[in-house]
Amino acid sequence: MDPFGGGQRMLKHRGFPGRLPGTDYQFVIRRANPRGVTPLVARRRFPDRKPADRRADEGFMAALWSHFGPEPFERGNLDAGRLNWLLDREVVAVEEDFDPVSYDSLLRIDEAVARVSFPRVFEAESFDDWDEETEE
Repeated sequence: MDPFGGGQRMLKHRGFPGRLPGTDYQFVIRRANPRGVTPLVARRRFPDRKPADRRADEGFMAALWSHFGPEPFERGNLDAGRLNWLLDREVVAVEEDFDPVSYDSLLRIDEAVARVSFPRVFEAESFDDWDEETEE
């Protein structure tokens, strides 16, 4: 039995950015949580959120789109805190029996919703071209 993550394996998304450039906003985790998998729970985004938090959401969406596009992806080592801000809106479960406490859960970007929420993300060619410092 694996002492990290209660025996669950955790796919590491190679090449996925570790954080929003120039900040401490984390996009991935290094190892499974030894106390168990952090549950995915949709969090409500209020209009008065700090600009830095909004940039982190946008940067994470840019990284997701650049890395996965419209294809389903495994939760793996993607940070639950970051995913929770997009869950059930821009990022949705693929499977009907979605398990919010599994690293194996499949997700996908709801492109139509994401394009409305984060239009600049879809104007960039890749995450490397996305400029998190540019304000609208």
